[in-house]
Amino acid sequence: MTDYRDETTTTTTTTGPAQPNVTVVERRGGGGGLIIGLLVLIAVCVGAYFLFVQSNSEVRKNNAVAGAAQDVGDAAKDVGDAAKKAVD
Repeated sequence: MTDYRDETTTTTTTTGPAQPNVTVVERRGGGGGLIIGLLVLIAVCVGAYFLFVQSNSEVRKNNAVAGAAQDVGDAAKDVGDAAKKAVD
């Protein structure tokens, strides 16, 4: 918010001309920008947290699928070995 104040005092001296009027402009901040900045920072932190949690969930799911695939591969190898022994 900007306040305009016009000081209209004119001083006349005996040795010179009248002094000019002086306009003083005072600027005051309401603090709204600070509040908006804090809200944006909080929103970014919350979004980063949810992305981090989702990423960990995806990693756990991928590890579980890889473990299951490894178990299936081991079982297939065992079946193949058993079939070889049955032929011999």
